[in-house]
Amino acid sequence: MDCAFCSVVAGDTRADIVLDEPDYVGFLDKRPVFKGHTLVVPREHVPTLLDLPPALHAGLVAVTQRVVSAVMTGLGAQGAFTAINTVVSQSVPHLHVHVVPRTKGDGLRGFFWPRTTYADAEEAAAYAAKLAGALAPPSPSA
Repeated sequence: MDCAFCSVVAGDTRADIVLDEPDYVGFLDKRPVFKGHTLVVPREHVPTLLDLPPALHAGLVAVTQRVVSAVMTGLGAQGAFTAINTVVSQSVPHLHVHVVPRTKGDGLRGFFWPRTTYADAEEAAAYAAKLAGALAPPSPSA
């Protein structure tokens, strides 16, 4: 199988890792809406939300909640936009949750979003480190 996100999960493709846990990985989007835009994926190849095994449901929500908190705490965002595309607009056929930092007046309107870039690999790594450092540990029940 040729899946870009499975390659990231396996460590074969470089990514700025924010979260690295037994069932889930979080990494910076290569084409972020805003800096700190993170993708949360199950390690297991799951094409869409509809294919997500029930055993992974609660865990996906829990790690996404922690990444949202990290975006707010680590980057000073006022909130976050979280989204899952299923098939349409799903650029990689591996389930992923977008966690996009938001601040009032950031210019995000509707679904026609500008994209930004990191100045360089060091800036992207610094954002990933901020988010990783702000992540709460997994809860004992997760």
